[in-house]
Amino acid sequence: MKINDLGVAFRKYGRVISGVDFSALVDKMEEIPLPQVGVDYRAGDAMLEALPLYQEFSEKIWGEMPVQIGICWGFNNKLNAFEYHRNSEVIVAGKGGIILLLGMQQDIEDDNTYNTSRVEAFQVPEGIAVELYATTLHYAPCGVNGQPFRAAIVLPKGTNYPLDGEHKAEPEDKLLAAKNKWLIGHPDGGCGPGTFMGLKGENVSV
Repeated sequence: MKINDLGVAFRKYGRVISGVDFSALVDKMEEIPLPQVGVDYRAGDAMLEALPLYQEFSEKIWGEMPVQIGICWGFNNKLNAFEYHRNSEVIVAGKGGIILLLGMQQDIEDDNTYNTSRVEAFQVPEGIAVELYATTLHYAPCGVNGQPFRAAIVLPKGTNYPLDGEHKAEPEDKLLAAKNKWLIGHPDGGCGPGTFMGLKGENVSV
């Protein structure tokens, strides 16, 4: 699959954040051990949130909103699923960089399916942060050249935490998999029970 840089083609999905030094966050992520296999996700990590950078995220990037700094890390080279939120998500690439597989919410069909032939891949270099807009479909990053990856995930506080109730109503409500997280899985993506399997086509890999 073609892997793009963060140029013109990326503009419909998000923007590169400038004027902030993310090196301390990149170094701190290295202290978190890799899983033996697969991908792990932590919505909020106390060690990352203790960095002075937390205030910059909250005050400058999120306009004084309460935020959480989490981490997604491990081994991955496939799409597996797409999710979206009601807000932007900021992702900071760790050592070695990451590859993001992205789509647009506007391309979800009325029956909540999405054709994976539309997916585009973008490489985010080490230490670079991107804001993914609310309409950008995304999921766990992929490693570069088969290497493990680490990525800091910054979202409004409470996002991706367990739901308080059941959500099975049509049409969109059945996609709600966690707080502020709507999820569409691929049949070969290993998503948990109850995930709506609406990704049609290849489980894209890089």
